[in-house]
Order: sequence, then structure tokens, then C-alpha cells
Amino acid sequence: MNEPSHRIDLPPPGSSHNDQRMQPSFGLDRILPEARNDPTANKRTAPCKHAASASPASLAAIGAALVVLVALGIVILTWQALPLEGDPRARVFVATQGLAGILWLSAIAKVRRATPTARTLWIVLTAAIAMRALTFAAPPLLSSDIYRYVWDGRVQLAGINPYRYLPDAPQLAFLRDATIYPMINRADYARTIYPPSAEALFALAAVIAPGVYGMKAIMTAFDLGTIVALLRLLRLAGRNPAEVLIYAWLPLPVWEFVGNGHIDAAASGLLTLALLIAAYRRQASTGIMLAAATLTKFLPAIVLPAFWRPRDWRLLVAFVLALGVFYAPYIGVGWRVLGFLGGYVKEEKIGHGGGIFLLEVLDRIVPLPRWDTLAYVAIVLAALAAIAARCVFTTALPAAPGERAVLMARQAAILAVVLLIALSPHYPWYFGWLAPLACLASFSSLYWLLAAAPLIGLGPIEHLLIPTVVYVPTAALALLEYRASQPRNPR
Repeated sequence: MNEPSHRIDLPPPGSSHNDQRMQPSFGLDRILPEARNDPTANKRTAPCKHAASASPASLAAIGAALVVLVALGIVILTWQALPLEGDPRARVFVATQGLAGILWLSAIAKVRRATPTARTLWIVLTAAIAMRALTFAAPPLLSSDIYRYVWDGRVQLAGINPYRYLPDAPQLAFLRDATIYPMINRADYARTIYPPSAEALFALAAVIAPGVYGMKAIMTAFDLGTIVALLRLLRLAGRNPAEVLIYAWLPLPVWEFVGNGHIDAAASGLLTLALLIAAYRRQASTGIMLAAATLTKFLPAIVLPAFWRPRDWRLLVAFVLALGVFYAPYIGVGWRVLGFLGGYVKEEKIGHGGGIFLLEVLDRIVPLPRWDTLAYVAIVLAALAAIAARCVFTTALPAAPGERAVLMARQAAILAVVLLIALSPHYPWYFGWLAPLACLASFSSLYWLLAAAPLIGLGPIEHLLIPTVVYVPTAALALLEYRASQPRNPR
């Protein structure tokens, strides 16, 4: 499909201040030099001349340390699932995660200065595979969600709609066993919460790879597929392929996708595939992939404005139709197809603002009125709508595949980070689907959010110190990045 006729032509360096008002929003031409003919672009992205500080040996040492920390984490957890909150081992385990996050940030700094070589890439991939081999071999240690996945797949294999009954309903008694059923959380009061494309994956796993390790294998396949797709995207963008470590060495995918088998691995993989397809301007296929990602976890719906432009009608139509196709097999239960979503909002205290970090902080300072949550939701939605409108209506997508993918990833990251700071999720794996975006969107705020996310496992939102460490630096770094991206007034 041809580019929109209203595509913005960016002004060359040295243009007047008035011309700068036609630049894309968020200063994306400044933080994304590849999106225009910027003579400084190569200087900003070229490897450092002093590459000794970013030698393959130093990266190998960091990779080895990360592998050791994964092994140490498994030892700390004694190969058994435990509740993080309240268990003294949890503090030690999360400390290893914090150290891994620091090493990961150091690895990013080094790889972005390194000269691209096959040796460096093999070091990255070897360490990534070693970490995943360890967490895959262990049982799910940090979450029991995977048992619900296996159960939902088993229910569908029996020809029953997974949204129809509670796991403890007498109609499903014949499906219970001593391995899966006792481990299902909320079995006595919550129908499944997972959207249709997630349920389709659970059913597929029940057919081709039943059981916990079969489900882990499916999620690991998505995780590895994400790495492969990111390698292609990095090459398209003219970046060092070893920068895939931004995803591959991040503790979140290693533990939450491969180790715990969270469905977020599928959302992450589908979103990355959507980026790759969209880079080649295949609008209909992009819309289908975005719909599949959305109906795996719901949250990825926020990135749609980063991919869509007003004349890309095929993408929007394909997205809407795909949503309908995914829901069709389950719609027989009516509104119950939304599962435990409403109950989950109440359980996590999100409905009345008790589970939202910013409202918790404000309420400690001054008592808030009863309508505070409604006002907060309205403000957040207005902010997201404004950002989405700027993405859609003021920024044309470049024709070159690499530049196109990078710009979409950056805009998607902006939308996603704003949403997640506003929601302040209570579980680390909710942030995992942002990791592929971080490979292409070089935002320090996103790096911090991903590195600090495991700390959330230490306690509930009411313990404000923990979310403060996660969200306040993220917001501060995002503000600094925004200010840095704005055109400066000429003197």
C-alpha cells in the first residue's frame, strides 16, 4: 500500500524555528536520527572507537555471571514453588534479580559500544540459551498460573467452553487429577480470565504437548521466536545484532516466560512478529498479529496507534475482524466470555483506586474523594488519547523497513510505558511484553522499568517503598528524555 499523501517531509538541519513546528511529535526526529537524513546519525550509533571497554571478553564475563545468578536463584528457591511475599528466601532471591538487572544494564552499555562481530553474537546467544535451559528444567517456581493454562486446555479438549464453569464445578469433576487441579489458583470462585487467543494456545498445547512442561515448551518456543524476529529487526535497522541481549539477557523473559511459562511470552512474540511484518508494510497481516497479541493479554491493544495511520484501512479492518474471529468459538456463553476480568479488577483493588500506585501515594498525603478513581481514569485516558492522536496524525511512517520498525517500536514503547505506570501492575511478568520494544526503542526509562520490575514481587502495592523504586525513576527518566527530545529555541 502506498504511503499516505500527507506524509510529513522533515526539515533539513539548519531550518528555521518556524519549520520545526512541522516536525513529528515527541521530538522523534531528534531521538530517532535514522528517521531523517541526519548527518549526525551515524556518529550517534557508530561503535565507540575505544572498543576495548566493550570487548567480547567483558560481555562473556557478564553473560557468565548472569547464568550463575540464574542457577543461584534456583538453588535459593530449592526447586520448589514458594510465595514471594513473607518468605525470607524471597528477599535473597529478589536481591539476585536486582543484581542481574544491574549486570543487564551494564551489558546494554557495553554492547552498544561494541563492534559487531559473529563472536559477540554467539556469546550473547550462548548465555541466553544457558539461562533458559536452567529455568526450563526447573518446575514453575514463582507462579501457579501455568496450571490454569493446562486446565483450560484440558477442558477445551473435552469439548467444553472454558468460560462456562468454575474449575471446582461438578460438571468438570471427571477432568480432575492429583497433579494439575490442586495447583489451580482461585479454582472455587473464578472462571478463567484469559482472552480467546490465549485459550486457543492452551487448547493447542493440550493436543500437541499436554502437561506443565508441554505448556512451558510452547511458551519457550514463543520466547525463542521473539529472539529470532528481533535479530532480523536489528539487522533491518542497521544495528548490532548482539543488541538482542536487551531482550535475551533480561531476567524477566528468562524467569517468567521460560521458567514460569506465562502467557505473556506469546503476547511478546506476537507483538514482535507484528513489528517485523509491519516493517514490510503488510497491513492486513499486521492487523491480525496485533489482534492475536491483544487477545492474549489485552494490554498490547495500547500499541495499535503506533502501527496504524489513517489511510491504512486494511490494518484496522483486519484487526477488528480478527477480534471477532478469535471470540467466535467462545461467544456461546455470552458476557461470561470476559471471564474473571471484572472480579480480578476488584480483587486487585484497581476498581476503587486502592491498587494504583499514584492514588495510594496521594491518599497518604491528603484524603481523596470517592470519585478519585473516575477522575484518574479520565485523566489517563485523555493522556493516552493525546499521545495516540499525535502518533496517528502527525507522524508519517518511513518507507524504509528498518526506520519504520524503529519508529513504531518507539511510539509503542511510549504508549505502553505511560499505560503501565498509570496502572502500576502488581506482578513482574506484566512488564515482560515490553522487552522486545526495548531492543529497538532506546529509552533509559524503559530499561529501568524492565530491570526493576522483579522487585514488585516482594510485596503488595500498599508497601509504597517498592513501587516507588520501580515507578518514580521510570517517570523521572521519561520526563528527562521528553525534555531532551524537544527542539531547542535558537539563541
